This record gives sequence, structure tokens and C-alpha cells, in this order.
Amino acid sequence: MIALIDGLKIGAGAVLGGVVVYAYVQAFTLPAARLEGRDRLVAEQAVQTQKEELERKGDDAKLQRMSDFDLCVAYLGRVPECGSLVVLPVREE
Repeated sequence: MIALIDGLKIGAGAVLGGVVVYAYVQAFTLPAARLEGRDRLVAEQAVQTQKEELERKGDDAKLQRMSDFDLCVAYLGRVPECGSLVVLPVREE
């Protein structure tokens, strides 16, 4: 009978210890991990945004250097309508 009571005490202690550990993990460890993960995600998004902005600036600079004819050919291909955008040189007399 005493062995049974001792076994129940040990089992109850193990269950109570498990509950305490579970509560600690839920209360302290997981929120910190979530915050760390969120901070990491924000940092990765900031780096990606900066890379995309640099790419856009490079594309914008390239497009600004292109003539109307070059833009037409780049987006539509060699169609007759692009021919009207060719800038003819002015002759000096």
C-alpha cells in the first residue's frame, strides 16, 4: 500500500513538473523566439526592399538614356509604327 502511494506521489510530481516546464516555455521562451523571428523577417524584408529599389533606379536610368525609337522597339518590337519616332539629323546649310 505504501509503495502504491509513493508511486502516485512520484507520478503526480512528474505531471506537476511537466506542467511547470510547459508553462515556463509558453510564458518566456516562445514569445522571445517569436519576437526574434519577427525581427529577422523585418530585417530580411528591408534588405530585399533595398535591393529592389537599387534595381529600379538602375532600370530608370537605363530607360531615361533610351530614345523614343529605342523604347518603342524594346516594348513592341520592330513594327512600322516605331519608324515614325526616328529622329532625323538636321542639315546645316
